[in-house]
Amino acid sequence: MPEVDITIGGRTFEVACQEGEQHFLQSAAKMLDDEARVLTSQIGRIPEARMLLMAGLMLADKSAGMDDKMRELEAKIAEQAEEIESLKNTPLPMPERIEVPVVPARLTESLAEMTARAESLASEIEEKAAR
Repeated sequence: MPEVDITIGGRTFEVACQEGEQHFLQSAAKMLDDEARVLTSQIGRIPEARMLLMAGLMLADKSAGMDDKMRELEAKIAEQAEEIESLKNTPLPMPERIEVPVVPARLTESLAEMTARAESLASEIEEKAAR
């Protein structure tokens, strides 16, 4: 069983762990050390047992807060998953009927006649202007 030296709050401890778990132990020790350093910077030198207890409680508090946040997020994800499922099962709306107005043929013919007359008048004016 490997033994790992860890430092917490400026104090070194020798801790045994399972083979392959050294990295996890060092990572956990670093988290505990970070909390212990905060304590020693605020309070100063404190007895080892009290430092470890307080650092552990501070980590537990953070962990509890993260657990609460995780439960909230899981509930929100579940709620959104239900909404997505509900939307998937909702039938599609009926297509909306759109009516496009049609220009009557008689009006189209009248406009064509007016255009022809206007072009004819324009040609006459151009001829007179050219003379």
